[in-house]
Amino acid sequence: MKKRLKLLSVMLASSMLLLSACGGNNNSSNSGNDNSKGATADSSQSAAPAEKPTELTVAFPIFGTLPKDMSLIEDAVNKIAQEKINVRVKLLPISFSNWMQQTNLMFSSGEKLDLMPTIYNYNSAIAQGQLIPIDELLKKHGQGITAALDPAYLEASKVKGSIYGVPTLHEMATVNGVSMRKDIVEKYQIDTGKFQTLEDLEDVFKTVKAGEPNIAPLIPSTVGASILNNYKTFDDLSNQLGVLPNYDNDLKVVNLYETKEYAEQLQMLRKWYKEGLILQDASTNQTNPSDLIKSNQAFAYLLSAHPAAVLAETPAGGVPMKTVAFSQPAVSTTSQITNTMWGITVNSKAPDKAMEFLNLMYSDKDIVNLLIWGIEGKHYVVKSGNIIDFPEGVDAQTSGYYMNMGWLFGNQFLSYLWNGTDPDLWEKVKQFNASATKSKALGFTFDPTPVKTEVAAIGNVITQYALPLETGSVDPDKILPKFIENLKTAGIDKVITEKQKQLDEWAKAKQ
Repeated sequence: MKKRLKLLSVMLASSMLLLSACGGNNNSSNSGNDNSKGATADSSQSAAPAEKPTELTVAFPIFGTLPKDMSLIEDAVNKIAQEKINVRVKLLPISFSNWMQQTNLMFSSGEKLDLMPTIYNYNSAIAQGQLIPIDELLKKHGQGITAALDPAYLEASKVKGSIYGVPTLHEMATVNGVSMRKDIVEKYQIDTGKFQTLEDLEDVFKTVKAGEPNIAPLIPSTVGASILNNYKTFDDLSNQLGVLPNYDNDLKVVNLYETKEYAEQLQMLRKWYKEGLILQDASTNQTNPSDLIKSNQAFAYLLSAHPAAVLAETPAGGVPMKTVAFSQPAVSTTSQITNTMWGITVNSKAPDKAMEFLNLMYSDKDIVNLLIWGIEGKHYVVKSGNIIDFPEGVDAQTSGYYMNMGWLFGNQFLSYLWNGTDPDLWEKVKQFNASATKSKALGFTFDPTPVKTEVAAIGNVITQYALPLETGSVDPDKILPKFIENLKTAGIDKVITEKQKQLDEWAKAKQ
């Protein structure tokens, strides 16, 4: 399962159970020529002329080529949606590389667009006025959504007191973890049950370096990332410019880059780098992790772990990997919950109907499975229970619909699981979510508008300094003081003051 990057290296692979469409329409079996919208109707209603279906445009990003059978999926979805809520949708897949540009153009031109997800830009979409508040629409037409989501997740979706989108159901918390080449783990009989912190990996990396001198024990999780990108012990409070240590800190915001813990982590990474435990060109490397592992140049990378990552031995470049979560509590933060949200756009002329269709994406197994896996018998077959696989003669390259993006389409807990996945995965993810510790700031969203000039300037400073420091490539004794000085010049203290003010106001309103 892929995950939304940095981008999307963590994506949860979904799955499906294609049930009959009769689940939400008790009338359909009673009248073969029933022209109603799929709801229970009396005889006078059924005798009335059929109401013209509402047309909706549903846009979403895709990360590969356009599936050749997208029109077939659209037809199958519309057969159900028209029967149940008298809606027909136009599915509008857009390449992720063009997603922001094309959707922004649709907004500026007023083009028809009813529903869309936000991928790590929920707050930005709201600030730009692209989404409408949906609190009342959820009460009227979103019962399936509210039944599927923990109330805390909806609370975390609020911005300035209103809900503008609903999160897709996937892992709603993370715990720090590491993904390692399985063959090397087994070769050196590495005990993976004792990992609690990043420091605990040092002996493992030294063992690998001694036995495999041409392999870098630790690499960044993706091109352009640092070692610390996927290792957090704090709530980033939307943008990491002012954080909440240990997800609590009595709601006192601090400058991450001035903390003792950050300085100690940099010292450790510098030591590892000098000992050859970190990829030597980590700060400039342009080769993705899978290719480094496949070419026998790398052993492990850090990641945000969850049950799907831990249970599945997902290959990197065809090499089996062993993923281990550190023995720490999983934590839910606002950023984790709101990373993928579905909202109704300001361009929609039929927000009520848009909410009704969005509700189907969280409550109707047929709709969910069509969007995630396609058409049974053509794009997948049921092997047993809730496990599916390709039909005979079909594979990932020849299938007309195989996007493997279950994390994107509403409630993937209603979906099948792909062959090779633990049949109990969804129950384990639900338990994982339920057992997670909630950040004390869960539900807080920072509005950077009052300090947007400073935020932009700080971003430039972080771009210059963070990557070399957080890969061990430079001496933190010399570079960290310059980093902090330039952050202060760019205005980080002003940003933290503003964030503290907003957090205090949020906490007071919550009480």
